[in-house]
This record gives sequence, C-alpha cells and structure tokens, in this order.
Amino acid sequence: MSAPVPSPWGPRWSRWVGRFLARVLWRTEVRGRESVPREGAVIVVCNHVGLIDGPVVHGVIPRGSHFLIREGMMSGPLGAILRAAQQITVEGSGRDALARGLGVLRRGGVVGVFPEGTRGVGTAEAVHGGAAWLAIQSGAPVVPTAIVGSRRTGESVNIWPKPGRRLVVAFGTPVVLTPPDEVRGGRAKQAWAAERLAEALRDQVARTLDTTDLELPLDDPRRDARTEKDHS
Repeated sequence: MSAPVPSPWGPRWSRWVGRFLARVLWRTEVRGRESVPREGAVIVVCNHVGLIDGPVVHGVIPRGSHFLIREGMMSGPLGAILRAAQQITVEGSGRDALARGLGVLRRGGVVGVFPEGTRGVGTAEAVHGGAAWLAIQSGAPVVPTAIVGSRRTGESVNIWPKPGRRLVVAFGTPVVLTPPDEVRGGRAKQAWAAERLAEALRDQVARTLDTTDLELPLDDPRRDARTEKDHS
C-alpha cells in the first residue's frame, strides 16, 4: 500500500502562522524569494541551527510547503499542530516519509528538508541523503537555503528567542541534480547528488554569512553533550 500524500490544505493556513512568527514576532530579513520557482516541484534544503528554523522557513517560502520532521517533534500540542499542518513525520528508516515527500513533488508541490538531520552549528558539514534521493527520483530543482540568527553561541538548540530578534533567511539559486553519464548505478548517482547538494548548501551558508553581521553559533550543545558522556 502506497503512503498517503499530505494534503495541500495544511500549508495553506500554517504558512501564515510561520509568516507571523518570522515577520512580526521576530524581524526576519528574507533574501532571494524570487529564487523559489512559483510553480512545479521544488525541494528546499536548509541548514539547521535552532528550534524555530522550521516554522520560520515554512512561513517565508512563497508557497505552501511540507517539511520532513523527525518523529520526536510530533508529540504533544506541537505535534498536533504539525500534523494538522500536514507536515511529514520521519519514522524509523524514513522510507515512508520519503515516499510521502515524493508524492508531494509528483503533484508539483514543495518539500522542505533539513539535511543535517538535527540542530547544531548549521554549517552543513555533514548531510543525510534523503533530499538527494528525492531530487534524483523527482527531477525537482533544489533551492539551497541558509538561516542565520535563530540560535546564538551558548543557547540551547531548543531556544525560543525573545521577540524582536533579527534573523536572515536567504534562498539561493536552484540546482538540478542530474548525474553525468559517467556516473552509473543507483548508489553512485545517490552519492554524487548528495555531495553536490551538500556543496550547494555549504556555499549558500557561506555567502549569507559574508553579507550579514549575524553569525552562526560556535558551539554544538548536542555534540558537546555526547563528548562529555564519552569521557565520563
């Protein structure tokens, strides 16, 4: 049985909630909105720094979007809102989530992915391959996107910033991940696409940092916690 495709109705209301958070609660400078194709399938990939990245980026994308969100976020009141917004839960191996995301793309929708997989420093040094798989299977362009300011050095990855904080969300030039003819075999194509996607995202983050006084956090609380545990 195929995975049900999320309804487009959820993002039609939830993006306005995200837009309120981005534009009213916080002061978000949005760059490159014109880089997001106004129609057709699109994959938005973004670095991941703090808790508010998802709703902010969801709110400033100029179209409704369905983000892949890990299962741990889908509990309690927040989980109920995310499910009502028709965001995509990533469970287990993630295959079901990818199937749902592919369904969204095949109907010409927008899928959002944080390929780093978890909140941290946001430099995109290591990314998972789900977004690359979606790009290869769908042929959809990938829009590398950077968010800066949602977490500062010393703050928890679960920080809910005070009202008025400045943020930047910058959409980059779309990239179509079409492997060259000499790259053959499913795994080789997947690896090629994943590396190109990671390069595009890292470049977008770097370009954004070069043109703002905002900075990424210098610490990674989850990595530091693991290190302390390993040495205890």
